[in-house]
Amino acid sequence: MSRIDLKVVLLGKEYCGKTSLVERFLNDRFAGENRYQNTIGAAYGAKTLNVDGKELTLGVWDTAGSERYEAMSRMYYRNAKAAIVCYAVNDVDSWEKVKFWVSELQKLEPACSIYICATKLDLINGSNKNRAVDYHNTTDYAEQINGKIIETSSKLGENISELFLTIVKDYLNDKSNHLESFDDFVILDKQTNKSSCCAKR
Repeated sequence: MSRIDLKVVLLGKEYCGKTSLVERFLNDRFAGENRYQNTIGAAYGAKTLNVDGKELTLGVWDTAGSERYEAMSRMYYRNAKAAIVCYAVNDVDSWEKVKFWVSELQKLEPACSIYICATKLDLINGSNKNRAVDYHNTTDYAEQINGKIIETSSKLGENISELFLTIVKDYLNDKSNHLESFDDFVILDKQTNKSSCCAKR
C-alpha cells in the first residue's frame, strides 16, 4: 500500500475533460478524449511531488461525471483535502454543474479546498468566439466561494502542473494541515469487474 499525503478529487460533468487532465498530470500524455472510456465510479492514480524541500504523494481520484454515479462520487471525495471542480470553456452546462458540486462540497466536506478548473482552453485558439462561459463570471464566483480558478489545456499541457503545484503549496502553507497517510483499499466494480481505489482513514 502506498502512502498518500494529500487526497485530491476531480469532480465535474461527463466529457468536460477530467480524465484528460489527470492523464496529462500523472503520465504527461494526451490521447484525445475520444480515446478514453467513460469513467465508472472513479479511477485512481498517485504521483509524488517535491515542493519547497518537502516530498508529498498525491492520491488523485477521477470521478465519473454521469448523474447516475453522483451518489457514488460522494464516497470518493470523503476526507479529500482538495477538490478540482472542472468545466469546459465551451460548455455552459458543465459550468452549471460546477455550482452543484461546490454546493455539495460546502455541505459535506467544508474543510476541503476548492479549485475550479476550466478545461479545453486550446479550443479558444486566441479568440473568445468558442468561449461559452464568461471568464469574469467564473472568477467572480471563485472569489465568492473563497476558491481559486485556473484555465488549462490538457492537449497542450497548459497550466496542468501549475494547478497541482498550487494545491500542494496551499496545503503546505495552511498551518491547520498535518501530513496524514491514507490506507488504500480496492473496490470491485460490479459492472466491469475492474478494481478501482479509494481511501479511508
